This record gives sequence, C-alpha cells and structure tokens, in this order.
Amino acid sequence: MNLIKEFIKEEEGIAIVEIILILVLLVGLVLIFRQKITDIVKNIIDSIAGDINSITK
Repeated sequence: MNLIKEFIKEEEGIAIVEIILILVLLVGLVLIFRQKITDIVKNIIDSIAGDINSITK
C-alpha cells in the first residue's frame, strides 16, 4: 500500500509526460500545416537567394 501512495505522490514523472504531450502536439501541428510551412520556408530561401544575386551583380 505504501508503494502505491509513494507512486501517486511522485511528481518527477509528470514533467516527462508534459514534455511528451508537448512534442506530440508539435508533431501534430507540423503534420497539419506541413505544406504551409514548406511554402513559407521556400519563399524565405528564394528571397535570400534573390538578395544575394542582386548584391553580387
């Protein structure tokens, strides 16, 4: 019975569960908005590449 009470009072495992839940949430958001994120990153890279080309000319 003491083992069960100690397990319930133990709080170290809660932090791990919270981290796992946050990671699952982030992965889910990335999967949902994958195309939008890809478009944004591609636009940023194209913009940087265009700026570099205009500087080197």
